[in-house]
Amino acid sequence: MTSFRRRPLFLPALAVLVAATGCSSTDVSESIAVPSPPAEEAALCRALDAELPDSVAGQDRDDPEPSSDLTAGWGDAAIVLRCGVPRPVGMSDPQGQGVDVNGVNWLLEERDAGPRFTTTYRETYVEVTLGEQYLHDIGPLTELAGPVKKTVPATL
Repeated sequence: MTSFRRRPLFLPALAVLVAATGCSSTDVSESIAVPSPPAEEAALCRALDAELPDSVAGQDRDDPEPSSDLTAGWGDAAIVLRCGVPRPVGMSDPQGQGVDVNGVNWLLEERDAGPRFTTTYRETYVEVTLGEQYLHDIGPLTELAGPVKKTVPATL
């Protein structure tokens, strides 16, 4: 009888755990921290948002929450863009890696969850986080470089 009395407590706990697991996801609509840049940079970000494509790397646009002109997303958390982010610490690292994609320079930060790229030499920093399926693929940056180049002036 003792085990019978414990079962009802165990089953509800299991049900809560299963429900919580079912509710958690990496969907891009999850909450993403919205940057808070100065007004001039925010204006550049709004212009960038208006130029962003409806799809990137075959992923449809699915913006994160809370809704903002400073953030955008494509796919199931595959590609997330944040505009007006603070200068990354990695930019001070003389060993930092960078790539040039269609005339836009990006700092590469390798992470287990997928790479993060942040523009360099631009009037505001634009960060693009790619899911782990893009671990060795910067292809999505080719579709984002044009809008960045058009709306966020270079500082050189």
